[in-house]
Amino acid sequence: MILNITAYFIIPVYTFLFAWGTDWFTLNFSVLGSLANRKNAFLLWGIIVGTYFYYVLRKIIHHLPRNRKETVTSVSALILLAFAVTTPYLPENRPFRAFLHVIFAFSASVLLLGCLYLIVWKLYCMNRDGYRSYFICLNVITVLSAMLLLLAGIVSSALEIFFTVSCTLMLIRLYRRVSSAGDTYYSLKH
Repeated sequence: MILNITAYFIIPVYTFLFAWGTDWFTLNFSVLGSLANRKNAFLLWGIIVGTYFYYVLRKIIHHLPRNRKETVTSVSALILLAFAVTTPYLPENRPFRAFLHVIFAFSASVLLLGCLYLIVWKLYCMNRDGYRSYFICLNVITVLSAMLLLLAGIVSSALEIFFTVSCTLMLIRLYRRVSSAGDTYYSLKH
Protein backbone atom coordinates (compact mmCIF):
# COMPACT_ATOMS: atom_id res chain seq x y z
CA MET A 1 0.00 0.00 0.00
CA ILE A 2 2.69 2.53 1.00
CA LEU A 3 4.74 1.59 -2.07
CA ASN A 4 1.77 2.25 -4.33
CA ILE A 5 1.12 5.62 -2.69
CA THR A 6 4.79 6.51 -3.02
CA ALA A 7 5.07 5.35 -6.65
CA TYR A 8 1.77 6.59 -8.01
CA PHE A 9 1.32 9.76 -5.97
CA ILE A 10 4.16 11.03 -3.77
CA ILE A 11 7.08 10.79 -6.22
CA PRO A 12 5.26 12.04 -9.34
CA VAL A 13 3.49 14.90 -7.55
CA TYR A 14 6.54 15.97 -5.54
CA THR A 15 8.76 15.78 -8.64
CA PHE A 16 6.37 17.97 -10.66
CA LEU A 17 5.87 20.41 -7.79
CA PHE A 18 9.60 20.76 -7.22
CA ALA A 19 10.02 22.11 -10.76
CA TRP A 20 6.70 23.99 -10.78
CA GLY A 21 6.86 27.53 -12.13
CA THR A 22 10.24 27.11 -13.82
CA ASP A 23 11.36 26.57 -17.40
CA TRP A 24 11.72 22.80 -17.66
CA PHE A 25 14.01 22.96 -20.72
CA THR A 26 16.54 25.57 -19.57
CA LEU A 27 16.85 24.70 -15.88
CA ASN A 28 17.45 21.46 -14.02
CA PHE A 29 17.10 20.08 -10.52
CA SER A 30 20.72 20.95 -9.70
CA VAL A 31 20.11 24.64 -10.36
CA LEU A 32 16.76 24.56 -8.55
CA GLY A 33 18.27 22.68 -5.62
CA SER A 34 20.95 25.33 -5.21
CA LEU A 35 18.35 28.06 -4.65
CA ALA A 36 17.96 28.94 -0.98
CA ASN A 37 14.17 28.46 -1.01
CA ARG A 38 14.42 25.00 -2.66
CA LYS A 39 17.52 23.52 -1.04
CA ASN A 40 15.62 21.51 1.60
CA ALA A 41 12.99 20.48 -0.94
CA PHE A 42 15.77 19.11 -3.16
CA LEU A 43 17.25 17.16 -0.26
CA LEU A 44 13.82 15.74 0.62
CA TRP A 45 13.22 14.79 -3.03
CA GLY A 46 16.53 12.92 -3.05
CA ILE A 47 15.67 11.09 0.18
CA ILE A 48 12.22 10.05 -1.07
CA VAL A 49 13.39 8.94 -4.51
CA GLY A 50 16.57 7.29 -3.23
CA THR A 51 14.77 5.37 -0.49
CA TYR A 52 12.05 4.21 -2.88
CA PHE A 53 14.45 3.02 -5.57
CA TYR A 54 16.78 1.33 -3.11
CA TYR A 55 13.96 -0.50 -1.31
CA VAL A 56 12.15 -1.69 -4.44
CA LEU A 57 15.36 -2.63 -6.26
CA ARG A 58 16.54 -4.60 -3.24
CA LYS A 59 13.26 -6.53 -3.15
CA ILE A 60 13.46 -7.32 -6.87
CA ILE A 61 17.16 -8.20 -6.79
CA HIS A 62 16.45 -10.69 -3.99
CA HIS A 63 14.53 -12.77 -6.55
CA LEU A 64 17.44 -12.95 -9.00
CA PRO A 65 20.14 -15.58 -9.31
CA ARG A 66 23.76 -14.43 -9.07
CA ASN A 67 22.68 -10.93 -8.17
CA ARG A 68 25.98 -9.36 -7.10
CA LYS A 69 26.23 -7.00 -10.11
CA GLU A 70 22.70 -5.74 -9.58
CA THR A 71 23.29 -5.25 -5.85
CA VAL A 72 26.56 -3.36 -6.31
CA THR A 73 25.07 -1.21 -9.07
CA SER A 74 21.96 -0.28 -7.08
CA VAL A 75 23.92 0.56 -3.93
CA SER A 76 26.42 2.61 -5.96
CA ALA A 77 23.58 4.56 -7.59
CA LEU A 78 22.09 5.31 -4.17
CA ILE A 79 25.43 6.48 -2.76
CA LEU A 80 26.04 8.74 -5.76
CA LEU A 81 22.52 10.18 -5.49
CA ALA A 82 23.20 10.96 -1.82
CA PHE A 83 26.46 12.66 -2.80
CA ALA A 84 24.65 14.61 -5.53
CA VAL A 85 21.89 16.01 -3.33
CA THR A 86 24.33 16.94 -0.54
CA THR A 87 27.00 18.50 -2.77
CA PRO A 88 25.97 22.06 -3.65
CA TYR A 89 25.76 23.11 -7.27
CA LEU A 90 27.22 26.62 -7.16
CA PRO A 91 29.40 26.93 -10.28
CA GLU A 92 30.26 30.61 -9.69
CA ASN A 93 31.27 30.23 -6.04
CA ARG A 94 32.46 26.64 -5.86
CA PRO A 95 33.22 25.35 -9.35
CA PHE A 96 34.93 22.14 -8.23
CA ARG A 97 32.01 21.14 -6.00
CA ALA A 98 29.62 22.00 -8.81
CA PHE A 99 31.65 19.76 -11.13
CA LEU A 100 31.51 16.95 -8.55
CA HIS A 101 27.76 17.45 -8.19
CA VAL A 102 27.28 17.03 -11.94
CA ILE A 103 29.45 13.90 -11.99
CA PHE A 104 27.61 12.40 -8.99
CA ALA A 105 24.14 13.18 -10.36
CA PHE A 106 24.82 11.97 -13.88
CA SER A 107 26.62 8.84 -12.68
CA ALA A 108 23.78 8.00 -10.29
CA SER A 109 21.29 8.15 -13.16
CA VAL A 110 23.47 6.08 -15.48
CA LEU A 111 24.04 3.46 -12.77
CA LEU A 112 20.31 3.33 -12.02
CA LEU A 113 19.58 2.81 -15.70
CA GLY A 114 22.32 0.17 -15.90
CA CYS A 115 20.91 -1.60 -12.86
CA LEU A 116 17.44 -1.60 -14.40
CA TYR A 117 18.86 -3.09 -17.60
CA LEU A 118 20.73 -5.79 -15.67
CA ILE A 119 17.57 -6.73 -13.78
CA VAL A 120 15.15 -6.58 -16.69
CA TRP A 121 17.51 -8.44 -19.02
CA LYS A 122 17.98 -11.24 -16.49
CA LEU A 123 14.23 -11.53 -15.93
CA TYR A 124 13.61 -11.36 -19.67
CA CYS A 125 16.05 -14.22 -20.25
CA MET A 126 14.23 -16.26 -17.58
CA ASN A 127 10.77 -15.58 -19.04
CA ARG A 128 10.66 -13.76 -22.36
CA ASP A 129 6.89 -13.50 -22.59
CA GLY A 130 6.48 -12.34 -19.00
CA TYR A 131 9.09 -9.58 -19.13
CA ARG A 132 9.14 -8.49 -22.79
CA SER A 133 6.97 -5.45 -22.05
CA TYR A 134 9.40 -4.29 -19.32
CA PHE A 135 12.35 -4.63 -21.66
CA ILE A 136 10.51 -2.61 -24.32
CA CYS A 137 9.44 -0.02 -21.74
CA LEU A 138 13.02 0.41 -20.51
CA ASN A 139 14.23 0.89 -24.08
CA VAL A 140 11.51 3.51 -24.67
CA ILE A 141 12.52 5.32 -21.46
CA THR A 142 16.14 5.30 -22.63
CA VAL A 143 15.35 6.59 -26.13
CA LEU A 144 12.98 9.31 -24.92
CA SER A 145 15.50 10.39 -22.28
CA ALA A 146 18.19 10.66 -24.96
CA MET A 147 15.79 12.68 -27.13
CA LEU A 148 15.05 15.07 -24.25
CA LEU A 149 18.79 15.45 -23.65
CA LEU A 150 19.40 16.27 -27.31
CA LEU A 151 16.37 18.56 -27.52
CA ALA A 152 17.42 20.74 -24.57
CA GLY A 153 21.16 20.29 -24.95
CA ILE A 154 21.42 19.84 -21.18
CA VAL A 155 20.12 17.52 -18.49
CA SER A 156 16.94 19.55 -18.09
CA SER A 157 14.14 19.43 -15.55
CA ALA A 158 11.97 17.92 -18.29
CA LEU A 159 14.44 15.03 -18.64
CA GLU A 160 14.76 14.60 -14.88
CA ILE A 161 10.99 14.61 -14.38
CA PHE A 162 10.40 12.15 -17.22
CA PHE A 163 13.21 9.82 -16.14
CA THR A 164 12.26 9.85 -12.46
CA VAL A 165 8.53 9.37 -12.94
CA SER A 166 8.74 6.80 -15.75
CA CYS A 167 11.35 4.70 -13.93
CA THR A 168 9.32 4.92 -10.71
CA LEU A 169 6.17 3.69 -12.43
CA MET A 170 7.95 0.95 -14.37
CA LEU A 171 9.74 -0.24 -11.25
CA ILE A 172 6.58 -0.59 -9.14
CA ARG A 173 4.95 -2.62 -11.91
CA LEU A 174 8.06 -4.76 -12.25
CA TYR A 175 8.14 -5.30 -8.49
CA ARG A 176 4.49 -6.41 -8.48
CA ARG A 177 5.17 -8.76 -11.40
CA VAL A 178 8.26 -10.31 -9.78
CA SER A 179 6.53 -10.60 -6.40
CA SER A 180 3.53 -12.40 -7.84
CA ALA A 181 5.28 -14.45 -10.54
CA GLY A 182 6.08 -18.10 -10.23
CA ASP A 183 9.02 -17.84 -12.61
CA THR A 184 11.67 -16.28 -10.39
CA TYR A 185 14.90 -17.91 -9.36
CA TYR A 186 13.62 -19.07 -5.98
CA SER A 187 10.53 -20.67 -7.47
CA LEU A 188 12.75 -22.48 -9.98
CA LYS A 189 14.92 -23.83 -7.15
CA HIS A 190 12.00 -25.34 -5.23
